[in-house]
Amino acid sequence: MELQKLSNGHHHGFVPLENGIPQAEEEEEMLPHKSDGTKKPQFTDFEGKTSFGMSVFNLSNAIMGSGILGLSYAMSNTGIVLFIILLTCIACLSSYSVHLLLKSAGVVGIRAYEQLGFRAFGQPGKIAAGVIITFHNIGAMSSYLFIVKYELPLVIQAFMGLSFNTGEWFLNGNYLIIIVSVCIILPLALMRQLGYLGYTSGFSLTCMVFFLSSVIYKKFNIPCPLVPNGSNHTTIINTTMEEEGQCEGKMFTINQETAYTIPILAFAFVCHPEVLPIYTELKNATKRRMQGIANVSIMGMFVMYLLTAIFGYLTFYVNTESELLHTYSKVDPLDTLILCVRVAVLVAVTLTVPVVLFPIRRAILQLLFPEKPFHWARHITIALCLLFVVNVLVILVPNIRDIFGIIGATTAPSLIFILPGLFYLRIVPTEQEPMKSRPKITAACFTAMGFIFMSMSLTFIIIDWTTGEKRAGGGH
Repeated sequence: MELQKLSNGHHHGFVPLENGIPQAEEEEEMLPHKSDGTKKPQFTDFEGKTSFGMSVFNLSNAIMGSGILGLSYAMSNTGIVLFIILLTCIACLSSYSVHLLLKSAGVVGIRAYEQLGFRAFGQPGKIAAGVIITFHNIGAMSSYLFIVKYELPLVIQAFMGLSFNTGEWFLNGNYLIIIVSVCIILPLALMRQLGYLGYTSGFSLTCMVFFLSSVIYKKFNIPCPLVPNGSNHTTIINTTMEEEGQCEGKMFTINQETAYTIPILAFAFVCHPEVLPIYTELKNATKRRMQGIANVSIMGMFVMYLLTAIFGYLTFYVNTESELLHTYSKVDPLDTLILCVRVAVLVAVTLTVPVVLFPIRRAILQLLFPEKPFHWARHITIALCLLFVVNVLVILVPNIRDIFGIIGATTAPSLIFILPGLFYLRIVPTEQEPMKSRPKITAACFTAMGFIFMSMSLTFIIIDWTTGEKRAGGGH
């Protein structure tokens, strides 16, 4: 993973064999120049050993994360039909951007995001790609640890049979994220190769499937409107709202909070910093094989996102909060199933953090130590520094929605739309384009869409901040 073999950006393509048959199409894509020697040039001197299934687990785990907890809230501010349209568009665009990224990587024989930036725009492009990946993944790691900060105290509190936080240190989320970071995340982040995390990624996805199953089950067990159940556990979330209409699903909704919807959706589908590292470690790596991994992962997450959003929204309707589990805690903080769900989600997001950390460390190594071979001291030091920065950020920032909004509105469109489109335009020769489709026109439109998306999202979010009209219950 961290082998620095891509520093000069001029490595040639490797033509793997599948079922003993040379992949002629891949050879043409990965070789910018014909080889005049007897030895075939290599894509990279790192031989991938990670299977298709493990790669799907890792990429799916990179897609899946804290974003799933905000999708029901997003649906409550768009309506069911508009949400489905937006979710489908973002998923398709994300898959297409992976195609552009893999095409650019295949043409120049490079499977490092920062080096693609270097080949496209020189040193400024390399720096821009590295900085964007770093900021995006730090934001993603922060959002995951936000879940730990707010949910782990509730889990411990429930196990102890407490109905409220008594103030002990082990119920303080700030202390707990430090303990989790040191005891669980750091050891996994110190692994040398990303492929080793395939097993933990598979377990993480299993936990999220359990979360989805519980959300579906709870839809049919929580009344609407909520009423006291005699044990003083279930309470009315919004006592000021008239009952009429508060238990009806909206098909289309536009309000001030809708501005956060597209950034949340974009944030939920960003996996692009992990695509090339996973491609590097893939066994029998070809562009077609990696695109298949991306398509399977995105489709699987699309289904999980859609089901979670629909059933979560149809449980709480207008009372849905920006963090779904926090909404369930207002129904019954000691509910056994929700307690198990909290544990599953905590495990899932905790095991996702090391996967997200790998591309940041690779970006830092590419920017600061491009000519240096792998060294354990640098490997460990960067991981420690990143976890320190993320922990400080999570302790200081008050609201997870702010993380979703800012990261989703800036780095997410850069990674999904802008950079893959620009790389394709700058790297892929016109003569290698299919004559009928002319994808460079599509790539140019794709890039322009990213800039428009970023500008509109930031404008709406800034207006929301300046007016100060925050949604009640948006914070914790």
